[in-house]
Amino acid sequence: MENPEIHSVEQAETSPPLGEIPVNPTKDYSAGAETPKFNPAKRGVALALGGGVARGWAHIGVLRAFDEAGIPISMIAGTSIGALVGGCYLAGKLDELEEFARSITRTSVLRYMDFTFRGSGLISGGRLAAKMDDQIGKLRIEELDRRFVAVATDIQSGHEIWLHDGSMGKAIQASYALPGVFKPVVYAGRNLVDGALVNPVPVSACRAFEAEVVVAVNLNSETFGRGTVVQSKSLPVDDLPEVSENTPETPSSWLPFKRGSKPSSSDMHSRLGVTGVMIEAFNIIQDRITRSRLAGDPPDYTIRPRLKDIGLTDFYKADDAIRLGYEECKSRIAELEDVNQLAEI
Repeated sequence: MENPEIHSVEQAETSPPLGEIPVNPTKDYSAGAETPKFNPAKRGVALALGGGVARGWAHIGVLRAFDEAGIPISMIAGTSIGALVGGCYLAGKLDELEEFARSITRTSVLRYMDFTFRGSGLISGGRLAAKMDDQIGKLRIEELDRRFVAVATDIQSGHEIWLHDGSMGKAIQASYALPGVFKPVVYAGRNLVDGALVNPVPVSACRAFEAEVVVAVNLNSETFGRGTVVQSKSLPVDDLPEVSENTPETPSSWLPFKRGSKPSSSDMHSRLGVTGVMIEAFNIIQDRITRSRLAGDPPDYTIRPRLKDIGLTDFYKADDAIRLGYEECKSRIAELEDVNQLAEI
């Protein structure tokens, strides 16, 4: 896999041409800019916070557990909603983000969806960006006391982009711009979209900045991975399980099959809808990329919250997601403390 590009968010026209930017974590390629002046990082673990759309609220619970245990965090690299939660944490705005997440209901989430039928996304993202600006404002990444990296994808070149300085809000917005749903974030002549297309759980970003111990938080480990190949010419509808009153609700809000009946193939197709198919396809791709990337560059430790009952669009389930993230991290605190001791050697 080709090396990612490590950029300033506000890269100017005088920056080196595409393909000529070396991987050098100490160099900033903004015009006339110096290397970001971070305060000395506390010794501790580096967190790679993965993407997962609505499941990402679990990151809040994970971070709460780290703070409660007194395990210091030296840096955060985040993809998609992992960048949002991690950025707000380092900016001291986790309380405000948690309050916002817990306030979301099935209907209130629509207030932030400024739908558009023109352009390159269903949602322009302006309302969400405005809400984020209320909390983060004009904060720049280099003003943080610890390293932060938001992972995005250049939709035209396919390059993996690491945003490590400049506008905090712009970097986060680019990292969660899910293709086809949110419009790409145009910056410095680039069209940036969700970083989960190339690096769903950015362990490699932590390694590049020479983190001593890396802890990954993978939100999608329970969703797929139970099998890879089904060798069958067809799967008859008659073989599908019946949906009874005792059958748990599907986590995907776009699959409300009638109970007591077997969904037909045409019913399944119509219930999924365009957005459902697109997001589920993205979920499958993200799972395969995650397993491949982590196999090649494994973290020192992985936290896997049990989130299979929370769908990708279930933003109103923040209470459950935060609790599950917290509980999973708390159950592994003894092991995490051992990991932290390694970071202090």
